[in-house]
Amino acid sequence: MAGVRAVVIGVSGRMGRALVRAAAEAGSTGALGQVCITGAVASAASVSLGRDAGELAGGEALGVTVTSDLRAALAAADVAVDFSQPQATRASLAACRAARKPLLIGTTGFAAELAAEELEAAAREIPLLIAPNTSLGVALLLELVRRAATALPPQFDIEILEAHHRAKRDAPSGTALELARVAGEGRGLGPSQALAGASGGRAGPRRQGEIGFAVLRGGDIVGEHAVLFAGPGEELRLSHRAADRAIFARGALRAARWLAGQPPGRYGMSDIVQADHALG
Repeated sequence: MAGVRAVVIGVSGRMGRALVRAAAEAGSTGALGQVCITGAVASAASVSLGRDAGELAGGEALGVTVTSDLRAALAAADVAVDFSQPQATRASLAACRAARKPLLIGTTGFAAELAAEELEAAAREIPLLIAPNTSLGVALLLELVRRAATALPPQFDIEILEAHHRAKRDAPSGTALELARVAGEGRGLGPSQALAGASGGRAGPRRQGEIGFAVLRGGDIVGEHAVLFAGPGEELRLSHRAADRAIFARGALRAARWLAGQPPGRYGMSDIVQADHALG
């Protein structure tokens, strides 16, 4: 699919600006199936309102003005990509459902804002892709973690380690929680059991079957995740390190391009990896 038109929700944030830059770079190289940014949305209180999205992202003007009117922006788009704040996710979801437009949610930390039932209801009406991390490498890491957790015996303790920049709001990260969830699946644990250790405050000896978390915040670390399987006399470590935020933007644009052509349903980044594999 060529020339997919996308709205970026949360365009004034780190990832929003990275998406605009990545789309512009892909367009300048003549990349096939590129995503064109036709809408740029920020909150009603944003100081970026009225600015050109390209200039806001540090590039050339795109002729796309930053607005707070998501409904109007969706009218001229094929897909929406949301990297806004968690409290804005419900409004983004409602607007996309009303407009019958596919939505990629890259925002993390919205679990307290949206019930699973709301997401499932939306997925019956629109293509909905929820990705706590839009890196293709992380999508593969999740599958490797699931397989390792399934294959290794319970004597191997599981620890999720993650590090991000000082300004990141949620801890553990959405990716860390997803790593714990898939590890739990491999061990036959439900989501509540797999994520029980995410609240912190561990004291005393390790509890059998617990999935632990270690969180670091500092500097300008883009994102590092590792899953440690520590067994008697040996350990296995699966990890991913992001050196450039552009990898998340490129992955999100690839996912948005794919999502724009899908029927209603609930999707993840693993679907993108499988689609790429099927194409050869």
